[in-house]
Amino acid sequence: MNELITLYPDKLWLELSSQEQQSAWQISAQNYYSNPAARWNAYLNLLCLNSFLNMLEQDPDLDETPNVWPSYHQLPSIWEFVNGTCLTLGDLRLVLIPTDKSNLTEFRIPQEWVDIPNWVANYYLAVQINLEENCLGVWGYTTHQQICEKANYDLIDRTYLLDEEDLIADINVMWVAREICSVQKPEVKTLPTLSSIQVDKLLKQLDHWTPDLPENVSHEEWMALLALDEERQDLYQKRLLNHKGNIVEYNHSLVNNLSKWFQNVFEAGWHSFDTFCSSQQHTLAVQFRHDATLNEVRVKGAKLIDLGMQLRDTAVVLLIGLTSEIDEKVSIRVQLHPANEEVYLPPDLKLFLLSGSGNIIQEVQSRSHDHFIQLKKFKSPPGKSFSLQVALGDISIKENFMLEKLVG
Repeated sequence: MNELITLYPDKLWLELSSQEQQSAWQISAQNYYSNPAARWNAYLNLLCLNSFLNMLEQDPDLDETPNVWPSYHQLPSIWEFVNGTCLTLGDLRLVLIPTDKSNLTEFRIPQEWVDIPNWVANYYLAVQINLEENCLGVWGYTTHQQICEKANYDLIDRTYLLDEEDLIADINVMWVAREICSVQKPEVKTLPTLSSIQVDKLLKQLDHWTPDLPENVSHEEWMALLALDEERQDLYQKRLLNHKGNIVEYNHSLVNNLSKWFQNVFEAGWHSFDTFCSSQQHTLAVQFRHDATLNEVRVKGAKLIDLGMQLRDTAVVLLIGLTSEIDEKVSIRVQLHPANEEVYLPPDLKLFLLSGSGNIIQEVQSRSHDHFIQLKKFKSPPGKSFSLQVALGDISIKENFMLEKLVG
């Protein structure tokens, strides 16, 4: 920690004791969540919140008492869906957004904290938690206005992105600015008002954990539902009741027609590789384009696979490369890459190729420092179906595919 303070003197560093970590984990485990990713998200947020509150309470110059928003007991209903914790000090609102990523080159702010009128804050703090070194560091902060003016919006995972150099590293500047300027509530676009019928419909559509929003639920409807405290709590409780057993499986019922990819037509959630890379995955683009095994690939598709709904830190990228063969078969290459500019995949991540009847044809598993994993190249004739399954711990996500006869 002393070395970190020397290297980054402008940043705030707080020590995490083993007792604090153990206590936070026990509390996170007691508050049930519908998937392991949400439980881990709650653990990181609780560590961040407790450390920051302890620091504020020991500050002799702080006049107001910091409060958790909306209330401490409602935090699980937020951490089930979204990363981040809001604190209030008088009229001032700030949101702590923690991550355990080792490679922090950009700040990702979930859209909910920026665009839900009663969630917005004055300041957003990027917090990096280093469990190996038992400390956390506040890498800097930004304002709601700066997010609106400078951030890029990532449509795929619905976050606002700021580069590290766009953050103000010294949070003392934030406290000074608060003394000089009056606190004003940020103005944001209003969300649609949901009728009781719409609320009931959304609760039924969203009461099971899924890696992404259903196609017929818009981002605005999702945020409008989360903005309602009672309804959000209701959805959270429904998720817990519908969480059965230790394994959470999600099978996309939609069958992806790979033949349409050759006409640049992709199903919901999938994107052409160029479109995907232009939005967020710059490191991935370089690695993919220089992969010798993919030099002859004609069509490339990519999808962000969230291993915990709304928790963008727990995601990987599924890449599929297609090449038509002379015998009307299609050669298929499948890879899994880390998302959000991470260098390595999480260890013990599994990728399966399943037959149309569900039998395992191939299986590959990541190790502790794998940049990506891939299946052996295989061919599929027209009319055949297969599935790809991604599994990590208690979570399993399956995508279904088929091929029609190629035209032209």
